[in-house]
Amino acid sequence: MHIFYTPDIDSTQYTLSEEESKHCSRVLRLQKKNLVHLVDGKGGLFVAEILDDHPKRTVLQVLDTQLEYQKRNHHLHIAIAPTKNMDRLEWFLEKATEIGIDEITPIICERSERKEVKTERLEKVVVAAMKQSLKAYIPKINEPITIQKLIAKADDGFKYIAHCLPQDKQEIKDSFKEHQSYTILIGPEGDFSEIEINNALQSGFLPITLGNSRLRTETAALQACFEINYLNR
Repeated sequence: MHIFYTPDIDSTQYTLSEEESKHCSRVLRLQKKNLVHLVDGKGGLFVAEILDDHPKRTVLQVLDTQLEYQKRNHHLHIAIAPTKNMDRLEWFLEKATEIGIDEITPIICERSERKEVKTERLEKVVVAAMKQSLKAYIPKINEPITIQKLIAKADDGFKYIAHCLPQDKQEIKDSFKEHQSYTILIGPEGDFSEIEINNALQSGFLPITLGNSRLRTETAALQACFEINYLNR
């Protein structure tokens, strides 16, 4: 069944945006009485029938509502240094959304290859991935922030930093508890600086390893995302 993103749905009838209406009627060629799925990004999954297949203002009638659809039992926040090639960061966002993630923050580090990020484009990526994977929750994309500010404002819960310095590190599972809040820092290709690592450790972040292979930034972030989700099954 086709899925549409309806973030402001609040009644039994809903009119799709012009963009979604065009996609519905002209691209998918859906017509009156066809059924579709709607998701609001806040846990709501709806089954709706097309009442009017107008290409600019398609009107839907909600037939069934599920709240907190596939609600997750934990909260995962990954703070990642933006990659020089934005396609790689977008790839991570797409796959992490499919696997399961709640919050993403681009962090600007001393060795960052990219200092600016347009979150509007990233939001479109996660919306598309949410719809494709039939999820009802959309990850929150925060505005870019320096790693120093991220460290200072990190929420309580389990806090990890994945880095490459030859220090004692542990695997996530070694300090893991189920159904908690997790924040994981993933650095740029050149790794975090020693000062950044020490600041994180002094603020309660635990040093972790993601295996013996040397991973790209986006691969390391996805590996961390997978491990947290797997351990919370």
